[in-house]
Amino acid sequence: MELLRDTLALYCISFDGLAATHEAWNSQILGLVGSDTPNEEDASMKKLSMPLADCQSLHDFASLEDSQDKEDIRRASPNDIHVCAFDNRGVGRSSTPEKKSEYTTKIMALDALDLMDHLGWRKAHVFGHSLGAMIACKLAAMFPDRIASLALLSATGGGYECIPKLNWVLVSLAYRFWKAKSSEERALVDLDTHYTKEYLDEMAGEVSRRQLLYKEYVRNISVSGMQNIRGQNGQMNACWTHRVSSEDYERLRTSSILISVIHGRGDVIAQVRHARTIARNLYPAARLLELPSGHLITHQHTKEVNQELMELIQAACTNLPHSEWQKDFIIHEDDKKDEEYRGCSAFMKGICRLLSCKGGSLLWEKLRHYLTEKQQ
Repeated sequence: MELLRDTLALYCISFDGLAATHEAWNSQILGLVGSDTPNEEDASMKKLSMPLADCQSLHDFASLEDSQDKEDIRRASPNDIHVCAFDNRGVGRSSTPEKKSEYTTKIMALDALDLMDHLGWRKAHVFGHSLGAMIACKLAAMFPDRIASLALLSATGGGYECIPKLNWVLVSLAYRFWKAKSSEERALVDLDTHYTKEYLDEMAGEVSRRQLLYKEYVRNISVSGMQNIRGQNGQMNACWTHRVSSEDYERLRTSSILISVIHGRGDVIAQVRHARTIARNLYPAARLLELPSGHLITHQHTKEVNQELMELIQAACTNLPHSEWQKDFIIHEDDKKDEEYRGCSAFMKGICRLLSCKGGSLLWEKLRHYLTEKQQ
């Protein structure tokens, strides 16, 4: 596969979320190009030096030539689609810098830009999930001329917005997360944070989805390994320090970039009200798609997400104006008494503000250490 800087082929680059590896995008790669099997792994990638890190990232490439949906995809472009999904610094096969200061969404966006330059990709359709959505948004705000379109999945604005809905369910999940020492324990926690209970309880033949996914999660964690504490703290720092300024929003909504904000209403990690705020701030460049899903919307609603991504690519390729892209967009009222916020006491709101202030990241770390000590 020859990649030329001035080629008209469609390029898609995907950012994964906190602690996730590039395999998290396999369902979307399969939907876009018909195969999630790499057709090339560039050995030179292992020598690629990223800003502030010697990242040895794993990249997946898939060619349209093996796609069963070739004709459908060619309606978006007369050329091939190439997809690159890679491990962010601090997880998977990428290197893990020691200092937390080496993990910010700006630095990680520059990692991606360096990768695009290395591949010879002048522009790309950029997709990001969770932390990856923060990185994707930062990349687009910094270098809008390098972005063909932008998809933000399960996104928040960073800082205190990274705090899930505060209730005893969250406390239990947080405790189990920090307590998990084995792939089996981690898999059980991940399932409850990634999917809705209704989805996990559905039967798939003679067993539940929970049972099927549990085996898959244990296998994947065993293969890729548990994220080490440096990567965990570093990526958490990237979430806490992420900010999108009013100037960033203005630059994006006045650009020609089409944006899709995709979110699950049952997401216990990233509250849907934050996605609605992002979509409002990016109006009229963005449209919002809400689905009855948990945090891992890419897996729970694969078909719907893939359809939205393909529509985004097609719209960008035809230079669809913002007015046509967001014609079905509904502006949600910023009601503090909405379902997600109802029942949150003044005390809990104060905790949110405290954690979002300077030093809040340190306070969150102390809470984590406290939970760890409690289980010893």
